[in-house]
Amino acid sequence: MGEYAAPLRDMQFVLHELLNVEAELKQMPKHADIDAETINQVIEEAGKFCADVVFPLNRSGDEEGCHWNDGVVTTPAGFKEAYQQYVEAGWPALACDPDFGGQGLPMFVNNALYEMLNSANQAWTMYPGLSHGAYEALHAHGTDEQKRIYLHKLVSGEWTGTMCLTEPHCGTDLGMLRTKAEPQADGTYAISGTKIFISSGEHDLADNIVHLVLARLPDAPAGTKGISLFAVPKFNVTPEGGIGTRNGIQCGSIEHKMGIHGNSTCVMNLDGAIGTLVGEPNKGLNAMFVMMNAARLGVGMQGLGLTEVAYQNSLAYAKDRLQMRSLTGPKAPDKPADPIIVHPDVRRMLLTQKAYVEAGRAFSYWIALQIDRELSHEDEDVRKDAADLVALLTPIIKAFLTDNAFEATNLGLQVFGGHGFIREWGMEQYVRDARINMIYEGTNTIQSLDLLGRKVLGDMGAKMKKFGKIVQEFVEQEGVKSEMQEFINPLADIGEKLQKLTMEIGMKAMANPDEVGAAAVPYLRVAGHVVFAYFWARMARIALDKQASGDPFYKAKLATARFYFAKLLPETAYQIRAARAGVKPLLELEAELF
Repeated sequence: MGEYAAPLRDMQFVLHELLNVEAELKQMPKHADIDAETINQVIEEAGKFCADVVFPLNRSGDEEGCHWNDGVVTTPAGFKEAYQQYVEAGWPALACDPDFGGQGLPMFVNNALYEMLNSANQAWTMYPGLSHGAYEALHAHGTDEQKRIYLHKLVSGEWTGTMCLTEPHCGTDLGMLRTKAEPQADGTYAISGTKIFISSGEHDLADNIVHLVLARLPDAPAGTKGISLFAVPKFNVTPEGGIGTRNGIQCGSIEHKMGIHGNSTCVMNLDGAIGTLVGEPNKGLNAMFVMMNAARLGVGMQGLGLTEVAYQNSLAYAKDRLQMRSLTGPKAPDKPADPIIVHPDVRRMLLTQKAYVEAGRAFSYWIALQIDRELSHEDEDVRKDAADLVALLTPIIKAFLTDNAFEATNLGLQVFGGHGFIREWGMEQYVRDARINMIYEGTNTIQSLDLLGRKVLGDMGAKMKKFGKIVQEFVEQEGVKSEMQEFINPLADIGEKLQKLTMEIGMKAMANPDEVGAAAVPYLRVAGHVVFAYFWARMARIALDKQASGDPFYKAKLATARFYFAKLLPETAYQIRAARAGVKPLLELEAELF
């Protein structure tokens, strides 16, 4: 079955030594009383729940999958009971508004919870994860009546939520959607259409499911400017807030997928389903983007979680598996062969996983802290800057972390060799599960186009300059210190190269917008490495300061930083050349000649 233990030491390092979250919270009045001890206690308890309750269901849930019978979906054995424990322990309410029964803890605490949940069982985690996104969308854009009806139930976990966007003929291009919403005399809407690929669209974990559905009003303009958002419950809600009659939304089938078998991916048929308008008519994307952005950050955490659990298991295997002798002589002379961790290329694979997961944790926790600053900081300028940074870096969180996760899980499988290809060891499931994260919530190409086209070139680099200023200040502060040269010099170098690359692509795009499409994916890889290099340099600074303590944790942190700069950051040289190659090699061949 494998193993999983919450990486508490590194999580606490990021929160308290790197981000100094306790001091940050003092600037947020509603969080000012939260201390490091409280944060650690919550995370430790969450780690126990993930390891003891959710993780043991990962392999069995994958093997059993979900069951569909005449519109009713049953989740794998143990899923419902685990969800009840999750609800009873109050985990759904962790970072929700106390006005609706939430605990009001910071987003970065919730972020840590979801890292561990995704390591333990990504398919199971998708049920409560989507519910939190539905809560956020309704909290931001719902009417007072919708908040009264839905939010307490979503916060408690009694009900769950979904997002219904994709249709058989359109995925990313939502301007093509056809689902119709007909106004009713009582102010509700009768909604008809078909949605596909709806994660958690039907299941037996909760009494009701609140679907957030994109649809068109009869007089809606064409394209994305004519999309409205509706709250459509599985069961209609009585005036007192209880379960009423069955609504006209049914699961027509569930998809048979490559991975995440324990999560029900549904075709949802709406036939006059009753819904209520969320936000303004024809401005549904504004409201849905709250949930979509939450989902994109959540998918990044899925990538991080899988990278961590794959690393833990491949590391344990590499220390135990005996194969051949070290090229420099036996390292375990009392055994018939050396453990494979002595071999340089096995070290490369393990260190790649380790470097990606630790930088990904630092980056994603920092982003979660920026969300807390955006929502709760007392200084308006700080809130604005934080919002810009979150907007800029969300595509990198989603795409870079999930690209890296697919590489890391594949490397984990490779460490296991032939055993990795066998189901009983568990590694092949992580590869299959990781693959979807690069596709849904906007493919990683879409994230790359969003980053380069909208977030960077769209505002003439204003948001990018805000992050660049953070990096530059650190470079200027540490660049004069000899012990930091091995980290600061390459960080400064790649920062300058990204700036030049941005200007170059921007100039090309003025003449031919397809240049953005050609450069976007390698551009995001370069930008992701700039972010990782920044966080690795910061972590190296801490490790240098504390290595005299003799704690091996800091020795390992420093060695991993050196590995990252020596072996992983050089990927940017290739990606920059690929981005500069432009659109001509891609469009030179006519379609009929392929």
